[in-house]
Amino acid sequence: MPQLQRLAPHNAEAERQLLGAMLVNNETFYRISDFLEAQHFFLEPHKQIFEKIAQLIQAGKIASPITLKTFFPHDAQIADMGVVQYFLRLAADATTIINAEDYGRVIRDLAVRRNLIRIGEDMVNIAFDAPVDMPPRAQIEDTEKRLYELAESGRYDSGFVSFSDALRGSIQMAAAAFERQGGLSGISTGISSVDRMMGGLQRSDLIVLAARPAMGKTSLATNIAFNIAAAYRSEEQADGTHKTVDGGIVGFFSLEMSSEQLATRIISEQTEIPSHKIRRGEISDMEFEKLVAASQMMQSIPLYVDQTGGISIAQLSARARRLKRQKGLDVIIVDYLQLLAGSQKRASEGRVQEITEITTGLKALAKELEVPVVALSQLSRQVENRDDKHPQLADLRESGSIEQDADVVMFIYREEYYLKNKEPSEKGSEAWFKWETDMQRAKGVAELIIGKQRHGPTGTVELHFAGEVTRFSDLIRDDHLPTPIG
Repeated sequence: MPQLQRLAPHNAEAERQLLGAMLVNNETFYRISDFLEAQHFFLEPHKQIFEKIAQLIQAGKIASPITLKTFFPHDAQIADMGVVQYFLRLAADATTIINAEDYGRVIRDLAVRRNLIRIGEDMVNIAFDAPVDMPPRAQIEDTEKRLYELAESGRYDSGFVSFSDALRGSIQMAAAAFERQGGLSGISTGISSVDRMMGGLQRSDLIVLAARPAMGKTSLATNIAFNIAAAYRSEEQADGTHKTVDGGIVGFFSLEMSSEQLATRIISEQTEIPSHKIRRGEISDMEFEKLVAASQMMQSIPLYVDQTGGISIAQLSARARRLKRQKGLDVIIVDYLQLLAGSQKRASEGRVQEITEITTGLKALAKELEVPVVALSQLSRQVENRDDKHPQLADLRESGSIEQDADVVMFIYREEYYLKNKEPSEKGSEAWFKWETDMQRAKGVAELIIGKQRHGPTGTVELHFAGEVTRFSDLIRDDHLPTPIG
């Protein structure tokens, strides 16, 4: 027996009754127009009717069976009847304005189901007859992107809110900041002097952390990633979902280092045992116990590492969406920006265009997932050619789009790194004593220069940098210590 052709899910009766309600009372349109569009209707004539009703109402005119008929040929037929007769039938079948939103949601939900079927059919057809230049991974990522877009577009957003509701939301945000560690509006980095300057990492921000090699970009990024993940605390909501109240779930894209190298760095930072000693096994029994205790504690923290090198911005976005859907996600860290690839089209247009696509994509991802994205970036060699090696915005490598798309641009500068190579040959000379004084002042000190901040001040934060264990922390200078008593 031949299999019956299945019709895509739809409800023609609901479509008719809602269109009729709009023709009887134009106010109905305003109840459903913020979430319902012509494309959500199943029957082609209904799409056209909704579109024309919307055009009339938005032009300040009345939409009725009489005014609507002028938009259709006089001899046109819908469901084997003339257009005027069909419009009058719609008006006769109209639902009440009270039920309009429910009918609108039914129509929209069925449209989402049809889109799911379409994505599923495309997935099957492409898998059967895949183009040569489309590997399976690309198809998976494309499908994930389409599903995520469908899930996001399926929300019923509220549009305008009253000022009292907005005020309530503002107070709730302030209360959450008050309760959160350090009283911040954003996510705490775990370094209080940085938090004071930035108010934490703000959701939807693209934060670029740039420096020359050996300044400690990855170290600061791993410090911040661990601090956020270790502080993670969530509360279960009424609907069974979990809401982050402190710290966060971190997705770390390590394009340069393996996950083992990254883990060794983090365990070195936290135990204060140099990483070269951990790698060589040159540790005492007490240090080994310290390592074991730290690793047990770290196993429970929500820090997820993707160590795939050379991935594209599209792949990174797909993986971030997947992590958010499966585990949750509060912060994304990318180490580092220049190791990401753009699309083949942009790559063929040159590296500047490719970097522009990457930074635009990272900013779009931050907004889409409502999380801060911290992207590390290399600085150009022109820094080394200057006497004053403090980095500037102009030193951002390969594209002005990095500065343009970023909400915050930070630089790391360590004078100690440059001074140690300038030791005068004549020990004990005046120049040598001056050098030694400068070295003592610069030893273990790093400057975090905030060169751009859309929502706050620019300036410099001095941090302590323990080079052996690659750990950044708040700097406490001797001249800032309290005066001893007695």
